[in-house]
Amino acid sequence: MKLKLHGKDIKVGDGLRRLSEKKFTRLDKFFNDEQEMNVKFSEEGIEKKVEATIFLKGGTILRGEQESESFESSIDAVMDALVRQIRKNKTKLEAKKQNGDSIKFESFLNSNFEDDVNDEEIKIVKTKTLNLEPMLREEAILQMELLNHNFFVFLDGDTEKVSVVYKRKNGNYGLIETDK
Repeated sequence: MKLKLHGKDIKVGDGLRRLSEKKFTRLDKFFNDEQEMNVKFSEEGIEKKVEATIFLKGGTILRGEQESESFESSIDAVMDALVRQIRKNKTKLEAKKQNGDSIKFESFLNSNFEDDVNDEEIKIVKTKTLNLEPMLREEAILQMELLNHNFFVFLDGDTEKVSVVYKRKNGNYGLIETDK
C-alpha cells in the first residue's frame, strides 16, 4: 500500500513518517501494492488528530478518524477502525466486483480474526418523504436546529440543487452539495 502523508498546519517529519509506515503495514495483507491511502495529521490544542481515507475502485471509501494525546495512539485507533470496517463489510466488499484489484480477497479467507460480526442484511426500518422547499443555507441550519437533528436535507434557493447541512463534531456546520 502506498501512503500519502499530509500535515494540516504541521510538518510531517521523518519520525512521524516512519511511525506511519510501521503501523499502516498491517493493512498490506488486505490491499495490493498500488492501493493508495491518504493520511492527514493535525493538532487541535493538545489533541493529535489522524484521518485516513482509502478510495477503492468502484467508489467504495474506507475512512477512519481519531484524536488523542499522541499521534501513535491516534494511528492505532484509526487502524482498528479501518480493520473493523473491512471485517464488518468483508462479504459485501467481496461481492462488489467493481472494486477490481483493490482488495486481496484471499486475505479475508486466510485472516486470523474471529467472525464476531453478524452478516445480516441491511434493513431500512423507516422511510420519510420530503417536500423540498427552496430555502437559504442559514434557514436550513435554523430548521435543523429547531428539529434537533444532526443533518437537514433541503433545496438550496441559490443553486436550486438538493443539499444537506450537518453539524460537525466541533460544533461548526458542514454543507454537502449535489452536482445535479
